Amino acid sequence: MSPSGVIPAALQVGSLPAAAVLQAIRAGGPVTRDQLVTATGLSPATINRQVTALVGRKLIAERPDLVDPGGIGRPKNPLTIDRDRLCVAGMHIGARRTLLAIADLGGRALYSHAVLTPSGDATAAVQSLSRQLRDLADKFGGRRLLWGGVAVGGVVDAPTGIVDHPVLDWRKVPIGAVLAAELDVPVSVCEHVQAMSAAELLLTHPRHADGTGLFFYARETVGMAITFDGKVHVPARGAGTVAHVPVASRFLAEGTVTLQEVIGSAALAAAAQRLGIEPDAGVLLDERARVLGESVALIRDVINPDSVVVAGDAFGAHPDGLAPVQAAFDAASRTRFPLELSPSRFGIRVTESAAIVVALSVIYADPIAASAAD
Repeated sequence: MSPSGVIPAALQVGSLPAAAVLQAIRAGGPVTRDQLVTATGLSPATINRQVTALVGRKLIAERPDLVDPGGIGRPKNPLTIDRDRLCVAGMHIGARRTLLAIADLGGRALYSHAVLTPSGDATAAVQSLSRQLRDLADKFGGRRLLWGGVAVGGVVDAPTGIVDHPVLDWRKVPIGAVLAAELDVPVSVCEHVQAMSAAELLLTHPRHADGTGLFFYARETVGMAITFDGKVHVPARGAGTVAHVPVASRFLAEGTVTLQEVIGSAALAAAAQRLGIEPDAGVLLDERARVLGESVALIRDVINPDSVVVAGDAFGAHPDGLAPVQAAFDAASRTRFPLELSPSRFGIRVTESAAIVVALSVIYADPIAASAAD
C-alpha cells in the first residue's frame, strides 16, 4: 500500500481468475463450482484453487444449507458472497450534498444518508466528512472494514487522491490521505461520473461488456464518461467536460449559453422568475429535455458508442420520463443507426452507487491482494 494509504480505483471488469470467480458468484449466486466453470470458462482445477483462496479470505462462503435435498448424487455446496463479515465505506461529494454509505461486499448498501457538503475551508470540510464516515463505519463494528472510497467532481489525481473542485473552490485537497488516516484502511478516489459509469459495469447484473458505451449525467452539474470493452476510460490528465457545450434556449436562458448554465434547479428557478411561471412548468421541462437530448446526440455523433446510459434528476424529472429526451435525441443525431437511451439501473440512488463502487473496485479487480492490503 502507498504511504498515503491511497490506491487508484480499478474501474473495469476484472480479468484475474479470482476476480472472474468473485464476480460470477456476486452476479449469479448461489452457484456451484460446476456452474462457475460454465460461467467463467475457467478449468475445474482453477475454479477450485480460486474458491479455496476466496473462502480463506472470507470473501465468499460455502452454503451447505442451500443444497437441494431432492438432488441426485453427491451434494455440491453452493457458493455465495459473504455478506456478513466485511464492509466498505464510501462517500459521494456533491456541490450541495454529500452522501455517506456503508455497503457489504456484494455492493448492497447497509446504510446511507446525505449531509450538507461543508462550506468554507476545504481541509476542514474534508476532515469533517471523513470523521462522519468513520463514525458511521464504527456503527458496523461487527464487520471488518476493508476499503474506503470517494467519488467527487472536479479533477482527481487518482494515485494521490488529491482533488481540485472549482465548483466548491477546492484546490489541491488531499481527500484520499485524510480519509485513509481516519478509516485506517486503503482508500480510492475517483471522478464521480466515471464512478457512476463503473457501477453500471460492476454492481448490477452485467450489461454486455463488449464495445463502447457513453454514460451521461445531468443534475446540478453535467458530465460524461466512456467505456471500452468493460473498462471505464480514465484520462491521465483527468476527466473531460461537457459543461461548456453551447446550447440555444428560448425559455431557459436568453441567447446562446452553455449546457451547465441551463440544467440545474437554479437555472429553472431563474427562468421561471423571468417568465412569471412555476419552475416545474411544462414549457421549462420540455425545453430542458430538448437541450439534453440534442447535447447527448452531439456527443453520440462524435464518438458513435454502441450504447448510451443517462442518469441524474435532469433526465428523470420530466413527467413523461425519457420520452421527450429520446425524441430530441433522435431528431438531432446524424448517425445513421437509431439508438435507444437507457436509464441508469440505479435511478435516484446513482450517487450512492458511485460511492460504493469506488470502495469496491480494487477488491473486485484483485480480491486476494486487496483483502490483504491492510
